[in-house]
Amino acid sequence: MLDRLFKLTESGTTVRTEIVAGITTFMTMSYIIFVQPAILAHAGMDFGAVMTATCVASALATLLMGFMANYPVALAPAMGHNFFFAFTICGAVAAGGMGYPWQVALGANFIAGALFIIISRWGVREMIMNVIPESLKHSIAVGIGLLIAFLGLQWGGIVVDAPGTLVTMGDLGSPSALLTLAGTAIIALLMARKLKGAIFLGIIAAALIGIPLGIVKFSGEIVSLPPSIAPTFLKLNIVDVFLHEGFATVVFVLFFLAVFDTVGTLVGVAERAGLVRDGKLPRARQALLADAIGTATGTLLGTSTVTSYIESTAGVSVGGRTGLANMVTGIFFLLALFFAPIVRIIGGGFESSAGAVLYPVTAPALIIVGSLMLQSVKHVVWDDVTEAVPAFLTIVMMQLALSITEGIAFGFISYSLLKVVGGKAKSVHWLIHLLAVLFVLRYLFL
Repeated sequence: MLDRLFKLTESGTTVRTEIVAGITTFMTMSYIIFVQPAILAHAGMDFGAVMTATCVASALATLLMGFMANYPVALAPAMGHNFFFAFTICGAVAAGGMGYPWQVALGANFIAGALFIIISRWGVREMIMNVIPESLKHSIAVGIGLLIAFLGLQWGGIVVDAPGTLVTMGDLGSPSALLTLAGTAIIALLMARKLKGAIFLGIIAAALIGIPLGIVKFSGEIVSLPPSIAPTFLKLNIVDVFLHEGFATVVFVLFFLAVFDTVGTLVGVAERAGLVRDGKLPRARQALLADAIGTATGTLLGTSTVTSYIESTAGVSVGGRTGLANMVTGIFFLLALFFAPIVRIIGGGFESSAGAVLYPVTAPALIIVGSLMLQSVKHVVWDDVTEAVPAFLTIVMMQLALSITEGIAFGFISYSLLKVVGGKAKSVHWLIHLLAVLFVLRYLFL
């Protein structure tokens, strides 16, 4: 039955291989169970409810991908998207954020998800992906990666604010900084040894080291009933999205990020698995639709954009070739619901001697994930000024303005302007010029 449903023989795999692949993929991406609640808690969301929403949304989307597209590509809330949600959309205006309540931010995310579903059905999503310049696609990924790493350094107490220089080195001898450095080193060493689930194992190791340091308080409880999802379930506010300034920009960026993440990840994992045929991905429309439904469902449950995970290549590398691997990964996400006490201990904050709330157990995961996202910088054509300058501005403005939106805006505006001045305006799709104009108007009138 499984062979017939998932075409195991045709794909050259077995039930045992798919089970091992599903477990391997879960191990490599399970860090999101700890990190996601910690990040969205900064937006005022309930830690336990977000954890439950994350596990359920990830399981549903992963199972859906397995059934609809028969691909071993697991899904979960995307790193970078959650940062944009918590610190840009919901961040305080005084700190450079937009000041949206998290309920309204979920509403904006749902609208973006609904758009994903609509355009995925008719292939428009692939078209949009094709018109965005490669240099901007890759520089956006790099910029977000640096932001994630910067957040990890802050969470670990390695980088702190300073009146004169904005940021400076923290006290490296403090327990939180020492734990962050140790956790980062452990993950990096495990990855160097090509150990599957290195990030997950590194987080667990950091948590164990944190116990004698007094950072992690182990209560003795390991298993419990899942936390209630009531604080976030169906709490999204769609109507008020249109009452907030800059709502169109928010929806566009959420939509924009998901387009890149999904298509890029699907192609990357499919190439690794040998699923691409004649340069095309079979059942791409079903895969994109499953991803889009995952995002919309996630917002109803109470979590940020759900998308395909590049960590799925870990499962593919041990032989995963079909959606059966996804069934296993999805089941493990559901089982994780019953280990909420461990998640709360690991993902919870630690108050330093200076009164700041730090997250030294999960900070190493952010630093490592951020470093991995910097690989995309090699795809930027640095010898061409009309490509290099927009890419640079995209990357640097995300850091200095602490905003993904501003980085994208500077990138699009400068790209369009330099191409026009350089006599290459016709080589750029009209949509890029239109978006550049809209971003300029945003700065002039908002």
